[in-house]
Amino acid sequence: MTAHTTASTDLDQRTGGIAADIGLLVLRIFFGGLLFVHGAQKLFGWFDGMGWDATTSGFDQMGYNPGKFFGTLAGLSEMVGGGLLVLGLLTPLAAAIALGTMINAINATWHSGLFGGAEGPGYEMGLLFAVAAAALAFTGPGRYSLDYGRPWQRQGVVWGTGAVVLAVVAGVVTLILKWAL
Repeated sequence: MTAHTTASTDLDQRTGGIAADIGLLVLRIFFGGLLFVHGAQKLFGWFDGMGWDATTSGFDQMGYNPGKFFGTLAGLSEMVGGGLLVLGLLTPLAAAIALGTMINAINATWHSGLFGGAEGPGYEMGLLFAVAAAALAFTGPGRYSLDYGRPWQRQGVVWGTGAVVLAVVAGVVTLILKWAL
């Protein structure tokens, strides 16, 4: 090891890996915030969104019938999951909510391919959001969160795996309901 590498490692240990915690904070605020905004667009028409009537009609057209149920579920999931991620609160559950929602977003846009085209938007954004949610399920929210140091704080392989399994089950149940109703 060089002197520079040793000094850098010592500094990282003294700061307690604060850079990773700042990175997780940035990821949570921007990803969770964007997810929250998407939900608010669907439900309330905020941020130049379609609003609830247009959202539910769109869900009907995508085969998610009844559109009022599925459109409301999607908007609430995005707002609740995104809001919890911004706060760093109940992070594995928040990540599971986001990931389960993105499984359905990917399904709805799959026919257009990864980047989309004439058929409509692709599943690129849904996939990106799904990966961010899965990453946060495993890493946890970091030091700058409402979970940090609390008795309910959960992270790691077991909790990340549990969140991913919960998300897949919820996403698949939603898809089954879509096809069955």
